Amino acid sequence: MDGGARASEGSVLVVDDQEANVTLLADLLHVHGFAVERAASGEEALATIERHAPDIVLLDVMMPGLSGLDVCQRLRADPRHRALPIILVTSLDPEKERIRGLEAGADDFLAKPVNVPELLARVRSQMRVKRLLDQTQAQAAELALLNAELQRRVDEKVNEITRLSRLRRFLTPHLAERIVAGGPDDPLQSHRRDIVVVFFDVRGFTAFSERNAPEDVMSVLHELHQVVGTQTHRFHGTIERFVGDGVMVFFNDPEPIEAPCAVAVRYAAEVMRACDEPIERWRRNDFGISLGSGIAYGFATLGAIGFADRMDYGAIGSVSNLAARLCSEAKGGEILMSKRVAAALPANFRTALTGPWTLKGFRDPVDAFRLVAIEPDPLASSPNAA
Repeated sequence: MDGGARASEGSVLVVDDQEANVTLLADLLHVHGFAVERAASGEEALATIERHAPDIVLLDVMMPGLSGLDVCQRLRADPRHRALPIILVTSLDPEKERIRGLEAGADDFLAKPVNVPELLARVRSQMRVKRLLDQTQAQAAELALLNAELQRRVDEKVNEITRLSRLRRFLTPHLAERIVAGGPDDPLQSHRRDIVVVFFDVRGFTAFSERNAPEDVMSVLHELHQVVGTQTHRFHGTIERFVGDGVMVFFNDPEPIEAPCAVAVRYAAEVMRACDEPIERWRRNDFGISLGSGIAYGFATLGAIGFADRMDYGAIGSVSNLAARLCSEAKGGEILMSKRVAAALPANFRTALTGPWTLKGFRDPVDAFRLVAIEPDPLASSPNAA
């Protein structure tokens, strides 16, 4: 390449079988800041383009072997060189050569003998076109990368939403979101925490299921589960499992909540209230069923339970057993809670001591408290309340 490194004006390949013509054009361009490559034939020109990728080609039309028009056609047939600026240089009839050159794919023309100002003007014009094209291609490549990255992120988000949607069919929303997020706070990892466990159980369900059609049994369970599920999401609880006519829900995990005992008891009361209408309807249909609840507060080990193909999120510990045993002792419409739950309630929760109860799995008799009422919180309406 004449002039060493690529000059600031750009690089030009000069192709002519006459050495004097090549030298003249190369010297003129070099003096005006262009880097120049030389080729004495069409075949050499194609090889030089592959090696050095010039910005512009000055191409003589009449050459032995491959003519300038042949070279032009070959370059345009190659997708890599379809936009390479080509200026044909000819001493033949300019009108006839222009038509043939345009058909071959040329961009501009110079007549021999070459006029220096015209040469520089046409080369610089095509150089501007080349630079704009390079800029456009670079921007297109950058845009393609950005689009690919955007598509990747969209695909990831769609997959995350799909996984989250599927998980939400089995888990509460906040638990599903934590599992999808993963990381060090993944709730599926075993951990220990104080939780409040709430059990619900349908009274008279065995006799009801024996006397009635399976469709009626499933309809009742669906309505019960709908109420429990709706209220669980409302109070930010976690459904551990639906077991036939029973449901286990816990609070304070995976997200800690303030005053979990008060939240759990209020939640249980809301479930009972929401079941008043269907229970009355079931009574009129002579179904003879009602709902009882037991609540306990204590430490449990929480995390994934199961095997690789089927995992549940569960709580293991005596607190779950105590809530289940209290639930089994509760009458229809009654909420029984452990002593620790009752002790954590604010003053507007009215309870009554019951028992002591002899519960399966517990060595000593257990005192329990029955929820009597939840009165309005005087601080809630106070102008000085925080």
